[in-house]
This record gives sequence, C-alpha cells and structure tokens, in this order.
Amino acid sequence: MPSFLSHPVLANCRRLFLRNYEVQINIGVHEFEKKGEQRVLINVDLFIPLALSTPTEDHLHEVVDYDFMRDTIAKRMAQGHIHLQETLCDDVARAMLAHPKVKAVRVSTAKPDVYPDCESVGVEVFHVKQA
Repeated sequence: MPSFLSHPVLANCRRLFLRNYEVQINIGVHEFEKKGEQRVLINVDLFIPLALSTPTEDHLHEVVDYDFMRDTIAKRMAQGHIHLQETLCDDVARAMLAHPKVKAVRVSTAKPDVYPDCESVGVEVFHVKQA
C-alpha cells in the first residue's frame, strides 16, 4: 500500500505536524462514554506549498503558525459531544483545509484507554484540497 506521502500533489510542499496532542474530550457512542471525558491523542500533518511557506524575513506571519492546529482542534472540541472518531477527524481535517495556504491534510485520532490489550484504537483521514 503506497504512503499518502507519495501523492503527487505533495511534491514541493512543506509538512507541518502536531504529534500526539493529548486532549480530554467527550466522545463515544456508549452511555458510559457520554458521562465524561476520554483521553484522545490527535495527530495532524499539514502540507503547504513551499512557495507559500518559505520565509524570506524569518517572521511568523510568513508561515502557518502551529497555534492554528491547536486552536482549530480546540474550536471543534468546544462544540460539544462527538459520537465518532470519524466525525472528529473529518471535522478537524475540513477546518484545516479551510486555511488558504494548506494544500492537503492528514488527521488521526486515537483512544488509548479503550482496551487493555492494545495501545489504542483510532481513525485516520487524508484529504487534498480540490483546486
């Protein structure tokens, strides 16, 4: 299975990433999950064309700020309970793609505390902005 990194639209892109961003979120379909928050790990890769993300003056305004990723996730979490990780991934990916400099996005979520016999269960999506 080829990696999403081999997608031709990602040529000449810079990849920004947020790794294992740990949040407490109200997520799940079971009644016991609706009564409290769960630990979720969120990973994001943003792909930004080098022409739009190569600083010439070494200033923050020339690039996509990492705070954008965290703030985008926080805004989605503030909307309330989410039943499915798929919904969370899709919503976060869609919001990330709305940034004018972002060409593609990969988002994954993982719930590390669901089963005692595995590291985590999760979902991943990869989207490319349509021209």
